[in-house]
Amino acid sequence: MGNPPSGPEDLSFSEDRSLSEDRARPGGPTHVGPVVLDAADLNRALTRISHEIIEHAKGATDLVVLGIPTRGAILAQRLAARIGEAEGCDVPVGSVDVTMYRDDLAMHPARALGPTEIPTGGIDGKIVVLVDDVLFSGRTVRAALDAIHDVGRPRAVRLAVIVDRGHRELPIRADHVGKNLPTHKGESVRMRLTEIDGVDEIVLIREEEGS
Repeated sequence: MGNPPSGPEDLSFSEDRSLSEDRARPGGPTHVGPVVLDAADLNRALTRISHEIIEHAKGATDLVVLGIPTRGAILAQRLAARIGEAEGCDVPVGSVDVTMYRDDLAMHPARALGPTEIPTGGIDGKIVVLVDDVLFSGRTVRAALDAIHDVGRPRAVRLAVIVDRGHRELPIRADHVGKNLPTHKGESVRMRLTEIDGVDEIVLIREEEGS
């Protein structure tokens, strides 16, 4: 792990989001496919994941929830609120930007850095729940683990994602999954959240053949 790779400080990209950060593929026109999770589905998934986390941790005393910007950070806020409501306590929540820890900075266009906000009290000795929207190759999660390593030494790190779409390139597995969604390489997963997009839903995006 260690220090992040050197590079411009205004780069940010997360390929695990595919098109959830809403950039169309350069190969041609795309087709918006079916809604695979609507607002009610997302709420149920977050509630179920929150109870799984509480059960595994035997409470919320040692939990810290960190989201990967942008949508992972919003989901982390929602998840921490559900855990806190169930356990009657405030759950520390923050975010960890992975931009400068990625191994593909030279391969993607420049993007603004996301926030890294570590709750007061830090993460040493805590159970960190790392939250992201879509798990794809695993490279974003690997970068996040490196970033967490530079912040502190948690007792454990558990990964919670809303969608696991497969096609892993690294040996990384989510501990808590809202929906396993088999996809083709020519498809992408777009997550929209009310705080950014005005609606909660997840849809498939397909690149049209012959374009």
